[in-house]
Amino acid sequence: MTITFFLANQIPGDPVDIMLGPTPAQEQVEAIRARYGLDRPIHVRYFAYLSSVATGDLGLSIYYDRPVLEMIILRLPVTLLLMLSAFAFAIVTAIPLGVISAKRRNEPADHVSRIISLIGVSTPSFWIGLVLIIVFAFHLGWFPARGLVLPWESPANVRGAATQVEVIRQSAHHLFLPMIGLGTLQMAQITRIERSSMVDSLQGEYVKLARAYGVPESTIVRKHAFQVAQLPVITIIGLGLSTALGGAVLTETVFGIQGMGRLIITAIQNQDYQLIMGTTLVFGFVYVIGVIVTDITYSYLDPRVTYGDE
Repeated sequence: MTITFFLANQIPGDPVDIMLGPTPAQEQVEAIRARYGLDRPIHVRYFAYLSSVATGDLGLSIYYDRPVLEMIILRLPVTLLLMLSAFAFAIVTAIPLGVISAKRRNEPADHVSRIISLIGVSTPSFWIGLVLIIVFAFHLGWFPARGLVLPWESPANVRGAATQVEVIRQSAHHLFLPMIGLGTLQMAQITRIERSSMVDSLQGEYVKLARAYGVPESTIVRKHAFQVAQLPVITIIGLGLSTALGGAVLTETVFGIQGMGRLIITAIQNQDYQLIMGTTLVFGFVYVIGVIVTDITYSYLDPRVTYGDE
Protein backbone atom coordinates (compact mmCIF):
# COMPACT_ATOMS: atom_id res chain seq x y z
CA MET A 1 0.00 0.00 0.00
CA THR A 2 2.82 2.38 0.89
CA ILE A 3 4.78 1.69 -2.30
CA THR A 4 1.66 2.04 -4.44
CA PHE A 5 0.69 5.32 -2.76
CA PHE A 6 3.99 7.05 -3.48
CA LEU A 7 4.39 5.54 -6.96
CA ALA A 8 0.87 6.64 -7.95
CA ASN A 9 1.62 10.19 -6.82
CA GLN A 10 4.75 10.24 -9.00
CA ILE A 11 2.82 9.64 -12.23
CA PRO A 12 3.46 12.62 -14.53
CA GLY A 13 0.49 14.95 -14.92
CA ASP A 14 -2.29 16.24 -12.73
CA PRO A 15 -5.69 14.58 -12.18
CA VAL A 16 -7.33 18.02 -11.92
CA ASP A 17 -6.02 18.98 -15.36
CA ILE A 18 -7.36 15.70 -16.75
CA MET A 19 -10.74 16.41 -15.20
CA LEU A 20 -11.12 20.10 -16.12
CA GLY A 21 -9.15 20.35 -19.34
CA PRO A 22 -6.15 22.53 -20.30
CA THR A 23 -7.54 25.97 -19.34
CA PRO A 24 -9.60 25.67 -16.15
CA ALA A 25 -10.53 28.57 -13.91
CA GLN A 26 -8.25 28.92 -10.91
CA GLU A 27 -11.21 28.88 -8.52
CA GLN A 28 -12.35 25.54 -9.91
CA VAL A 29 -8.88 24.07 -9.57
CA GLU A 30 -8.57 25.14 -5.94
CA ALA A 31 -12.07 23.91 -5.09
CA ILE A 32 -11.43 20.45 -6.56
CA ARG A 33 -8.02 20.16 -4.93
CA ALA A 34 -9.55 21.00 -1.58
CA ARG A 35 -12.43 18.55 -2.12
CA TYR A 36 -10.12 15.60 -2.74
CA GLY A 37 -7.33 16.68 -0.37
CA LEU A 38 -4.84 17.30 -3.18
CA ASP A 39 -3.87 20.69 -1.74
CA ARG A 40 -2.09 19.07 1.20
CA PRO A 41 1.54 17.82 1.27
CA ILE A 42 2.01 14.22 0.19
CA HIS A 43 3.11 12.97 3.63
CA VAL A 44 0.02 14.51 5.24
CA ARG A 45 -2.18 12.83 2.64
CA TYR A 46 -0.40 9.51 3.23
CA PHE A 47 -1.04 9.44 6.97
CA ALA A 48 -4.58 10.68 6.45
CA TYR A 49 -5.14 7.81 4.02
CA LEU A 50 -3.77 5.26 6.51
CA SER A 51 -6.13 6.63 9.13
CA SER A 52 -9.16 6.44 6.85
CA VAL A 53 -8.32 2.90 5.66
CA ALA A 54 -8.15 1.76 9.28
CA THR A 55 -11.82 2.78 9.65
CA GLY A 56 -12.87 1.12 6.37
CA ASP A 57 -12.99 4.34 4.34
CA LEU A 58 -11.12 3.99 1.02
CA GLY A 59 -11.74 7.59 0.04
CA LEU A 60 -13.58 9.30 -2.80
CA SER A 61 -12.86 8.53 -6.46
CA ILE A 62 -11.71 11.62 -8.36
CA TYR A 63 -12.89 10.33 -11.73
CA TYR A 64 -16.26 8.86 -10.71
CA ASP A 65 -16.92 11.24 -7.79
CA ARG A 66 -18.23 8.26 -5.82
CA PRO A 67 -16.84 6.37 -2.80
CA VAL A 68 -14.09 3.96 -3.84
CA LEU A 69 -15.57 1.19 -1.71
CA GLU A 70 -18.88 1.55 -3.53
CA MET A 71 -17.16 1.18 -6.91
CA ILE A 72 -15.23 -1.88 -5.72
CA ILE A 73 -18.36 -3.57 -4.33
CA LEU A 74 -19.98 -2.97 -7.72
CA ARG A 75 -17.10 -4.33 -9.84
CA LEU A 76 -15.43 -6.99 -7.66
CA PRO A 77 -18.13 -9.69 -8.15
CA VAL A 78 -17.63 -9.42 -11.92
CA THR A 79 -13.90 -10.08 -11.67
CA LEU A 80 -14.38 -12.87 -9.12
CA LEU A 81 -16.90 -14.54 -11.46
CA LEU A 82 -14.41 -14.34 -14.33
CA MET A 83 -11.52 -15.65 -12.21
CA LEU A 84 -13.49 -18.50 -10.63
CA SER A 85 -14.81 -19.64 -14.00
CA ALA A 86 -11.29 -19.46 -15.48
CA PHE A 87 -9.88 -21.57 -12.63
CA ALA A 88 -12.78 -24.03 -12.95
CA PHE A 89 -12.02 -24.40 -16.66
CA ALA A 90 -8.29 -24.77 -15.92
CA ILE A 91 -8.75 -27.41 -13.20
CA VAL A 92 -11.37 -29.45 -15.06
CA THR A 93 -9.19 -29.66 -18.19
CA ALA A 94 -5.69 -29.69 -16.69
CA ILE A 95 -6.00 -32.48 -14.11
CA PRO A 96 -7.28 -35.12 -16.58
CA LEU A 97 -4.66 -34.02 -19.12
CA GLY A 98 -1.90 -34.29 -16.51
CA VAL A 99 -3.04 -37.69 -15.27
CA ILE A 100 -3.36 -39.14 -18.79
CA SER A 101 0.02 -37.68 -19.71
CA ALA A 102 1.67 -39.28 -16.67
CA LYS A 103 0.00 -42.67 -17.22
CA ARG A 104 1.05 -42.71 -20.88
CA ARG A 105 4.48 -41.21 -20.44
CA ASN A 106 6.42 -40.69 -23.68
CA GLU A 107 3.45 -41.89 -25.74
CA PRO A 108 1.58 -39.75 -28.31
CA ALA A 109 -1.02 -38.63 -25.73
CA ASP A 110 1.81 -37.41 -23.50
CA HIS A 111 3.45 -35.49 -26.34
CA VAL A 112 0.15 -33.79 -27.29
CA SER A 113 -0.48 -32.80 -23.67
CA ARG A 114 3.01 -31.34 -23.29
CA ILE A 115 2.72 -29.38 -26.55
CA ILE A 116 -0.63 -27.92 -25.41
CA SER A 117 0.95 -26.94 -22.08
CA LEU A 118 3.95 -25.35 -23.78
CA ILE A 119 1.73 -23.27 -26.06
CA GLY A 120 -0.47 -22.27 -23.11
CA VAL A 121 2.35 -20.99 -20.91
CA SER A 122 3.99 -19.18 -23.84
CA THR A 123 0.94 -17.24 -25.06
CA PRO A 124 -0.30 -14.01 -23.43
CA SER A 125 -3.92 -14.07 -22.27
CA PHE A 126 -4.84 -10.91 -24.23
CA TRP A 127 -3.53 -12.46 -27.48
CA ILE A 128 -5.57 -15.60 -26.86
CA GLY A 129 -8.59 -13.38 -26.23
CA LEU A 130 -8.11 -11.52 -29.50
CA VAL A 131 -7.77 -14.78 -31.47
CA LEU A 132 -10.91 -16.16 -29.81
CA ILE A 133 -12.84 -13.01 -30.74
CA ILE A 134 -11.65 -13.11 -34.36
CA VAL A 135 -12.44 -16.82 -34.82
CA PHE A 136 -15.51 -17.51 -32.68
CA ALA A 137 -17.17 -14.08 -32.53
CA PHE A 138 -16.30 -12.39 -35.84
CA HIS A 139 -15.99 -15.26 -38.34
CA LEU A 140 -18.21 -17.96 -36.82
CA GLY A 141 -20.54 -15.74 -34.81
CA TRP A 142 -20.97 -18.37 -32.09
CA PHE A 143 -20.26 -16.13 -29.09
CA PRO A 144 -20.52 -12.41 -28.32
CA ALA A 145 -17.28 -10.44 -28.53
CA ARG A 146 -17.89 -7.93 -25.74
CA GLY A 147 -19.73 -7.48 -22.48
CA LEU A 148 -20.85 -9.87 -19.78
CA VAL A 149 -24.28 -10.77 -18.43
CA LEU A 150 -24.16 -11.48 -14.72
CA PRO A 151 -26.02 -14.64 -13.65
CA TRP A 152 -27.63 -12.87 -10.69
CA GLU A 153 -29.13 -10.09 -12.82
CA SER A 154 -32.90 -9.72 -12.89
CA PRO A 155 -34.55 -10.99 -16.10
CA ALA A 156 -36.15 -7.56 -16.46
CA ASN A 157 -32.65 -6.05 -16.95
CA VAL A 158 -31.45 -8.59 -19.53
CA ARG A 159 -32.61 -8.37 -23.13
CA GLY A 160 -34.31 -11.53 -24.36
CA ALA A 161 -34.51 -13.17 -20.93
CA ALA A 162 -37.87 -13.99 -19.38
CA THR A 163 -36.66 -16.24 -16.55
CA GLN A 164 -33.59 -16.52 -14.32
CA VAL A 165 -32.58 -19.70 -16.12
CA GLU A 166 -32.34 -17.76 -19.39
CA VAL A 167 -30.23 -15.11 -17.64
CA ILE A 168 -27.81 -17.83 -16.45
CA ARG A 169 -27.70 -19.30 -19.95
CA GLN A 170 -26.85 -15.91 -21.45
CA SER A 171 -24.23 -15.37 -18.76
CA ALA A 172 -22.53 -18.67 -19.60
CA HIS A 173 -22.69 -17.77 -23.31
CA HIS A 174 -20.99 -14.40 -22.71
CA LEU A 175 -18.51 -15.86 -20.23
CA PHE A 176 -17.22 -18.68 -22.43
CA LEU A 177 -14.59 -16.80 -24.47
CA PRO A 178 -13.12 -14.65 -21.64
CA MET A 179 -13.06 -17.73 -19.40
CA ILE A 180 -10.90 -19.60 -21.92
CA GLY A 181 -8.74 -16.55 -22.60
CA LEU A 182 -7.94 -16.08 -18.91
CA GLY A 183 -7.87 -19.77 -17.95
CA THR A 184 -5.54 -21.09 -20.67
CA LEU A 185 -2.35 -20.04 -18.86
CA GLN A 186 -3.61 -21.53 -15.60
CA MET A 187 -4.58 -24.73 -17.40
CA ALA A 188 -1.14 -25.07 -18.96
CA GLN A 189 0.68 -24.48 -15.68
CA ILE A 190 -1.51 -26.92 -13.75
CA THR A 191 -1.15 -29.58 -16.47
CA ARG A 192 2.64 -29.42 -16.29
CA ILE A 193 2.69 -29.68 -12.51
CA GLU A 194 0.04 -32.42 -12.48
CA ARG A 195 2.01 -34.51 -14.95
CA SER A 196 5.30 -34.11 -13.10
CA SER A 197 3.71 -34.84 -9.73
CA MET A 198 1.81 -37.88 -10.98
CA VAL A 199 4.95 -39.29 -12.62
CA ASP A 200 6.78 -39.07 -9.27
CA SER A 201 3.81 -40.50 -7.40
CA LEU A 202 3.40 -43.45 -9.78
CA GLN A 203 7.05 -44.34 -9.22
CA GLY A 204 6.69 -44.43 -5.42
CA GLU A 205 7.42 -47.56 -3.38
CA TYR A 206 3.82 -47.77 -2.13
CA VAL A 207 2.61 -47.88 -5.74
CA LYS A 208 5.07 -50.64 -6.60
CA LEU A 209 3.87 -52.60 -3.56
CA ALA A 210 0.23 -52.17 -4.60
CA ARG A 211 1.07 -53.45 -8.09
CA ALA A 212 2.90 -56.44 -6.59
CA TYR A 213 -0.28 -57.32 -4.67
CA GLY A 214 -2.24 -57.24 -7.91
CA VAL A 215 -4.22 -54.06 -7.25
CA PRO A 216 -5.85 -52.84 -10.49
CA GLU A 217 -4.06 -49.94 -12.16
CA SER A 218 -7.17 -47.73 -12.09
CA THR A 219 -7.43 -48.22 -8.30
CA ILE A 220 -3.73 -47.44 -7.87
CA VAL A 221 -4.06 -44.20 -9.80
CA ARG A 222 -7.29 -43.15 -8.10
CA LYS A 223 -6.63 -44.17 -4.48
CA HIS A 224 -2.87 -44.27 -4.03
CA ALA A 225 -1.17 -41.93 -6.51
CA PHE A 226 -3.66 -39.19 -7.28
CA GLN A 227 -4.29 -37.70 -3.83
CA VAL A 228 -0.60 -37.50 -2.89
CA ALA A 229 0.18 -35.84 -6.23
CA GLN A 230 -2.23 -32.97 -5.62
CA LEU A 231 -0.18 -31.00 -3.07
CA PRO A 232 2.07 -29.31 -5.68
CA VAL A 233 -1.01 -28.72 -7.82
CA ILE A 234 -2.82 -26.96 -4.98
CA THR A 235 0.29 -24.80 -4.47
CA ILE A 236 0.41 -23.69 -8.10
CA ILE A 237 -3.33 -22.96 -8.06
CA GLY A 238 -2.94 -20.71 -5.01
CA LEU A 239 0.09 -18.90 -6.39
CA GLY A 240 -1.60 -18.62 -9.78
CA LEU A 241 -4.02 -16.12 -8.28
CA SER A 242 -1.49 -13.34 -8.80
CA THR A 243 -1.15 -14.26 -12.48
CA ALA A 244 -4.92 -14.49 -12.84
CA LEU A 245 -5.43 -11.06 -11.27
CA GLY A 246 -3.00 -9.52 -13.72
CA GLY A 247 -4.53 -11.44 -16.61
CA ALA A 248 -8.02 -10.31 -15.58
CA VAL A 249 -6.98 -6.70 -16.20
CA LEU A 250 -6.06 -7.49 -19.82
CA THR A 251 -8.92 -9.92 -20.42
CA GLU A 252 -11.53 -7.45 -19.19
CA THR A 253 -10.04 -4.78 -21.45
CA VAL A 254 -10.10 -7.04 -24.51
CA PHE A 255 -13.68 -8.25 -23.94
CA GLY A 256 -15.09 -4.94 -22.66
CA ILE A 257 -16.04 -6.38 -19.26
CA GLN A 258 -16.73 -3.82 -16.54
CA GLY A 259 -14.80 -5.45 -13.69
CA MET A 260 -11.90 -4.61 -11.40
CA GLY A 261 -9.44 -4.82 -14.29
CA ARG A 262 -11.18 -2.08 -16.26
CA LEU A 263 -11.57 -0.12 -13.05
CA ILE A 264 -7.85 -0.05 -12.29
CA ILE A 265 -7.01 0.84 -15.91
CA THR A 266 -9.44 3.76 -15.73
CA ALA A 267 -7.94 4.82 -12.40
CA ILE A 268 -4.39 4.87 -13.79
CA GLN A 269 -5.36 6.68 -17.00
CA ASN A 270 -7.08 9.43 -15.00
CA GLN A 271 -4.57 9.48 -12.13
CA ASP A 272 -7.35 8.67 -9.69
CA TYR A 273 -5.07 8.12 -6.66
CA GLN A 274 -7.77 6.90 -4.28
CA LEU A 275 -9.13 4.41 -6.81
CA ILE A 276 -5.64 3.13 -7.64
CA MET A 277 -5.03 2.54 -3.94
CA GLY A 278 -8.40 0.90 -3.35
CA THR A 279 -8.09 -1.58 -6.23
CA THR A 280 -4.51 -2.42 -5.22
CA LEU A 281 -5.62 -3.16 -1.67
CA VAL A 282 -8.44 -5.41 -2.85
CA PHE A 283 -6.17 -7.31 -5.26
CA GLY A 284 -3.70 -7.85 -2.43
CA PHE A 285 -6.49 -8.99 -0.11
CA VAL A 286 -7.86 -11.49 -2.65
CA TYR A 287 -4.38 -12.92 -3.19
CA VAL A 288 -3.73 -13.34 0.54
CA ILE A 289 -7.11 -15.04 1.04
CA GLY A 290 -6.26 -17.41 -1.81
CA VAL A 291 -2.93 -18.35 -0.22
CA ILE A 292 -4.63 -18.96 3.15
CA VAL A 293 -7.25 -21.22 1.54
CA THR A 294 -4.42 -23.07 -0.23
CA ASP A 295 -2.63 -23.70 3.07
CA ILE A 296 -5.80 -24.95 4.74
CA THR A 297 -6.51 -27.28 1.81
CA TYR A 298 -3.18 -29.05 2.40
CA SER A 299 -4.42 -30.59 5.64
CA TYR A 300 -7.44 -32.09 3.89
CA LEU A 301 -5.36 -33.70 1.14
CA ASP A 302 -2.45 -34.97 3.24
CA PRO A 303 -2.96 -36.24 6.83
CA ARG A 304 0.71 -35.55 7.54
CA VAL A 305 0.05 -31.80 7.27
CA THR A 306 -1.50 -30.42 10.48
CA TYR A 307 -2.02 -26.97 11.98
CA GLY A 308 -1.82 -26.91 15.79
CA ASP A 309 -0.89 -29.49 18.41
CA GLU A 310 -3.83 -31.88 18.12
